[in-house]
Amino acid sequence: MIVRITLGSDADLSEWSALRTQLWPDSSEVEHHEDLVQLRANAQSFIGFLARDQRSRLVGFAEAALRVDYVNGCESSPVAFLEGLYVVEECRRQGIGRALVDAVEAWARSMGCAELASDAMLDNTVAQAMHAALDFEETERVVYFRRVLPPMPPLS
Repeated sequence: MIVRITLGSDADLSEWSALRTQLWPDSSEVEHHEDLVQLRANAQSFIGFLARDQRSRLVGFAEAALRVDYVNGCESSPVAFLEGLYVVEECRRQGIGRALVDAVEAWARSMGCAELASDAMLDNTVAQAMHAALDFEETERVVYFRRVLPPMPPLS
């Protein structure tokens, strides 16, 4: 499949938000739209690439950010972090994800990064396989914990 990779723009926000909802269904399209507006306002540290087919239909996206704090498994800073990668199901396994990640990589290099990082949930074996297919190497596995603290008692 021939696709065109472009930078996401304000004109793309509605379609882009709809596609984000497919990747991250816990948020609404409206919430995704608001997130994109905020992320795009910080253009120095966020980038979004879109993949469109021959009919200009949006079939995928990749979002990345510069992280200057510690990134698990990385040895440099800043690190480009692949925050999200999504290709519509009927268009997968055709090189679109690779083309999107290649665009992110070119951006990362232009920003002075020596590493591109990403993550996937432990139970998301599809995402893990996709990362391996795109030449990412697994660096570590982590289980996060928390402890809810009771409110402080009022001072007497």
